[in-house]
Amino acid sequence: MIEILVIIALGVGAGILAGLFGVGGGVLFVPALTIVVGLSQLTAEATSLLAIIPVAIYGSWRQTRAGTVRWTDALWIGAFGAAAAIAGAYVAEVLPASTLRIGFAGLLVLTAAQLAWRALRAPTETPT
Repeated sequence: MIEILVIIALGVGAGILAGLFGVGGGVLFVPALTIVVGLSQLTAEATSLLAIIPVAIYGSWRQTRAGTVRWTDALWIGAFGAAAAIAGAYVAEVLPASTLRIGFAGLLVLTAAQLAWRALRAPTETPT
């Protein structure tokens, strides 16, 4: 029971931080699942991917109501994204765990660098 409460808290925290900083929740959720809950890298990644489904459904529904979905583009992205995710899952299953961790760490470094780059290039806001 405690583990489920911890996972719920991690999901809420990762969701808030992801929305606040504009990064994918998995960037925060996967490391939290491996460090706090003790899941393997592969299990944490799979769990994070599955957790995206309800968020994606809700977000799609909201954006469809707002009229901002470009359906042709969404279908192409979805089809190729699903195919790439299947291929990536197969590759992740055969890679050594250390290689998977290093690759994910590299992704985190690139994400941090992109966020820092955007922050440095953003115009400074003047208080009104």
